[in-house]
Amino acid sequence: MLEIENLTKTFGTQTVISDISMTLVSGKIYGLVGRNGSGKTMLMKMILGFVSPSSGSIKIEGKVLGKDISMPDRIGAIIENPGFLPEYSGFKNLKFALIQNKIKKEEIREAMRIVGLDPDSKKHVGKYSLGMRQRLGIAQAIMEDPDILLLDEPLNGLDNEGVEEIRKVLLSLKEKGKLIILASHSKEDIQILCDTVFRMDHGKIIATETN
Repeated sequence: MLEIENLTKTFGTQTVISDISMTLVSGKIYGLVGRNGSGKTMLMKMILGFVSPSSGSIKIEGKVLGKDISMPDRIGAIIENPGFLPEYSGFKNLKFALIQNKIKKEEIREAMRIVGLDPDSKKHVGKYSLGMRQRLGIAQAIMEDPDILLLDEPLNGLDNEGVEEIRKVLLSLKEKGKLIILASHSKEDIQILCDTVFRMDHGKIIATETN
């Protein structure tokens, strides 16, 4: 369970997140929608522990982020554009990106297969298409079997076939009990994937909708 209570973030006189409260549970996909600058990405960065709140709290399984725990455990994310080393293969990039060294090479390989990439390919990431980079970013997010996934525009750059493939992956992860937070500008993705949708504007939740 992820509990956000009266979360606010200010930078000087600017309020970028304003008194947000929500309770999110496993086995659901939650959508964040809103124009650029509405606060979607900032909210995700705060859940990841990258940005500390000015007031309010984020609790993961009852533990307060920034007090009881410094960073959330078992969480995977794509925030903005995934950054990779262009001179290495996709598999090597994921090996370098490991946070926990407990997982085996085969688990990295399986994550790549799930998103439609060949783990044995020697092709350097610098020669990947935008869609392939996006697939690799999703593989990185899921490879350590996280309980929570934060995905900021994960279907960007994918062709129609790729979008369908990754939608199936996300729905499968939901069925396995993952808690997924998805930010997207695509109404179709939100409608197909999300159980609950939070509409954001100027750092506030202005509407909550159930699909």
